[in-house]
Amino acid sequence: MYQVLIIDDDVALTQMLAEYLEQNGFAVDVQNSPLSAIAEIREKSFDIVLLDVMMPELDGFETLKQIRAFSIVPVIMLTAKGEDYDRILGLELGADDYLAKPFNHRELLARMKALTRRLDDLSSFNQVQNLEFHGIKIEESSQRALIANHAVDFTSTEFHLLVLLMKHAGHLLSKEKLSEEVLGRRLSAFDRSLDMHVSNVRKKLAQHGIENVIKTTRGSGYIFMSEL
Repeated sequence: MYQVLIIDDDVALTQMLAEYLEQNGFAVDVQNSPLSAIAEIREKSFDIVLLDVMMPELDGFETLKQIRAFSIVPVIMLTAKGEDYDRILGLELGADDYLAKPFNHRELLARMKALTRRLDDLSSFNQVQNLEFHGIKIEESSQRALIANHAVDFTSTEFHLLVLLMKHAGHLLSKEKLSEEVLGRRLSAFDRSLDMHVSNVRKKLAQHGIENVIKTTRGSGYIFMSEL
């Protein structure tokens, strides 16, 4: 059973959401205080975190920063703000997905199930054993990306994206395929989530001296270069 942590100061909403998720097979913990939630994530293992943005004690963006300082747990941000700036900021800070309030519970459930399918995929990793390009090595046993024997702090979404691109090195992967495989949903016209995840992967590779390995084919998709 997947363990979910809801971080939101809205007590009524969290109770209702927790009941819904429990009815759909998730084990749910609730924290109405982001500081208490951060401490709990340090102590316990969660599969998914649902994180509200608008909280008085500590907003969701700062909470996410603190979580990402020590954990790559998948995070879906929930907020009344639906503007592009807030969505992009959340993704830049390491959120795996983003859903604006008010949201349809079925839509949230679908996105959570997409994350759990990805977790299952990563736990049965036989097909990517010994995957290595340009000094980037995928370590099957710990599900990490290593550069010069140092682990790169990719989120689970970024890691899955990188693995998929590396598995198809030298071949164009369409945005439609990547969205369905990585985010678990069809690509929509104004959804920049995939592009932001690609940007984050590039930035983290560049911090380790690896650049220009992921090429953009405008309007089509991305290619991980098998040769530079």
